[in-house]
Amino acid sequence: MSMIVLTGGAGFIGSCLLSVLNQQGITDVLVVDSLGTGSKWKNLLGKSYVDLVSKELFREMMHAPSDAMGEISAVIHMGACSSTTERDADYLFDNNFRYSVEVAEFAMQHNARFIYASSAATYGDGDNGYSDGEFTLRPLNMYGYSKLLFDQWIIEEGLDTKCVGLKFFNVFGPNEYHKESMASMVYKSTLQIRATGKVSLFKSNSSEYADGGQMRDFVYVKDACRTIMQLLEDDTINGVFNLGTGIASSWNDMAAAVFNALGVPPKIEYIDMPAELSHQYQNFTQAEMSKLQKALPELRFGDLNSTIADYVTEHLSSKWMYW
Repeated sequence: MSMIVLTGGAGFIGSCLLSVLNQQGITDVLVVDSLGTGSKWKNLLGKSYVDLVSKELFREMMHAPSDAMGEISAVIHMGACSSTTERDADYLFDNNFRYSVEVAEFAMQHNARFIYASSAATYGDGDNGYSDGEFTLRPLNMYGYSKLLFDQWIIEEGLDTKCVGLKFFNVFGPNEYHKESMASMVYKSTLQIRATGKVSLFKSNSSEYADGGQMRDFVYVKDACRTIMQLLEDDTINGVFNLGTGIASSWNDMAAAVFNALGVPPKIEYIDMPAELSHQYQNFTQAEMSKLQKALPELRFGDLNSTIADYVTEHLSSKWMYW
């Protein structure tokens, strides 16, 4: 039987995707990830897969004879360092770019469906817009640059006609608790409200936006996984696409939805933005979704209030924060 390789399969989006694969009866999945010493292992509870191997071991496996791993039907590359504050540029270059090139070449050698995670961080401050047809971009941090480098490599090699890249916007949902400082504000707000009855949001660093009025395109991980599954099943759809909702909401809107889901009166305080974030802070993101909507005409996303309510009530309101 053919196998799916899922890098980052114990991480946030990867483990949620593994859950969806299992729900569809797909268990021949090789998970590539490192569990470390934290509670990331919980994302694999109740899920079925062939084996779990580290990135280092998988790098060795990729250079073995092409028939050593048997038939590979798909490679879904979700594994990366997603920290926007990571300062080790050499590490990000190797982990997010060079390793991704190796994974892409491996997928092509096996004639496997290749889907990979890019990021809205490639757009920088958004001065050039958020069109997934635009790649003359200036990211604000090394994480975004490492993702942009791989998008550009895919296009330069002509692989955008053979695979799918997804520029994820602000994804939130179950299985993100291990991301700590990089977890979504939906998750952090829920914890803050339970602990203090209020939410802390950054004051604005721009006269164009009120405090808490900075905007993001929030997309629920369950909608993101459903989209990935559609792209996995239809290999005639290829290219580098945005994956957001196409609707920007403010941090105040996000917080209000969390308060509403918890049944708690809104109470927001505004705090100073850390200096290390201020120079690389995106005040507005909104995915241009026409390209993906054309490829997947039936594509639909839940609205902010209903998706946050599902996350808070079905996952964060119990001891089971994962899916």
